[in-house]
Amino acid sequence: MAILLDGKATAEKIRKRLAEETKKLPEKPGLAAILVGSNPASKIYVDIKEKTCKEVGIYSERHNLPENTDGKELIALIEGLNAKSSIHGILLQLPLPGHINTQTALDIISPAKDVDGFTSRSVAKLAAGNEDNVPCTPKGIIRLLEEYKIPIASRHAVVVGRSMIVGKPTAAMLLNRNATVTICHSKTPDLGNYTRQADILIVAAGKPKLVTAEMVKQGAAVVDVGINKVDGGIAGDVDFESCKGKAGWISPVPGGVGPMTVAMLLENTLNCYKGIEG
Repeated sequence: MAILLDGKATAEKIRKRLAEETKKLPEKPGLAAILVGSNPASKIYVDIKEKTCKEVGIYSERHNLPENTDGKELIALIEGLNAKSSIHGILLQLPLPGHINTQTALDIISPAKDVDGFTSRSVAKLAAGNEDNVPCTPKGIIRLLEEYKIPIASRHAVVVGRSMIVGKPTAAMLLNRNATVTICHSKTPDLGNYTRQADILIVAAGKPKLVTAEMVKQGAAVVDVGINKVDGGIAGDVDFESCKGKAGWISPVPGGVGPMTVAMLLENTLNCYKGIEG
């Protein structure tokens, strides 16, 4: 039976450490979240971030903009937050409405306040092996592997999904730790041929129960990033019930990567406050 990669418990430990650090600071670190439109999942996520900021002593402010907000208005808001001394981190919640150029908006965020690591500058630095600004979900994945002392160097890691938010930056971070990395995606033929080779399998495809037990190597570490609405609740990208008997380690959904993502956002905000990028 697989060891559970308990992101909820690991994130709680991180939050407690952050709360102890913030108590000693002369002022609260500040995080501004921008939400454009009314995407239900985005709203829930921002709500969680606000709640956890309060728990660890981080000042949080929220800017809700209507769906029809134009790019110039959004950019003006970001520029104002760049100049605001009480704000140390800026979170632009994705996805944005289709009429706004996402990368243009992200690139307005000051490098010193880029808590999500999505600006072109941060993406380029990570590709070059520099982890000054690292996206929160990939950082949470790596931290979870490290918490459970799962070896990364010289292991074969397979990442299913190539998004700029999870797949590509996770692959880059694994390469930085000397893993041999394969990236699979929707056009990869015979996905199981690759996943069965993985010592570490990261699944971020957005398809419920895509990976089943016959696609997993015996004893592998399986990290499920997916959160999919299905009849009766939420399912990950991994068929947890079938895979838990074959994997060596496996993360649950919920309670795995999700709490780690939020914890890394808080850690990044504190780092920005201290002038430490990433």
